Amino acid sequence: MKCLRIYAAADGESHFDEIELPTTEISVHPDAAPFEITGSYPASRVRITHIPAGMREVAWHTVPEPVLTVRLNGAVEYETSDGEIRHIQAGNFVLVEDTHGRGHLSRHSPEAQTVIWISLPNGLEIPSA
Repeated sequence: MKCLRIYAAADGESHFDEIELPTTEISVHPDAAPFEITGSYPASRVRITHIPAGMREVAWHTVPEPVLTVRLNGAVEYETSDGEIRHIQAGNFVLVEDTHGRGHLSRHSPEAQTVIWISLPNGLEIPSA
């Protein structure tokens, strides 16, 4: 399973990356196709964010800790300091790890939005066996 990631390099510039999350197929019911599921990742807290209607652009900013954001509605356009832009629709998730440096810009669609923030102190590193 692919996960879009925003991160800061050692020089403080932010970039996009796609990481592959390993999955295992799990059968949940004899009449249903198997689900793909990742391993477990430690999370320290979950927050639900309401972004008000009309919030257009949030200037360059970083996150205080690695967070997995899950967009429930609306859309956002992220821009990293290297100039790359990605458009994220509702139903998608992004790992945001640019905790230092210049950060990223967020440009929101005009309607109110709800985003779940899952704080991941270790990012999405593969848990060791």
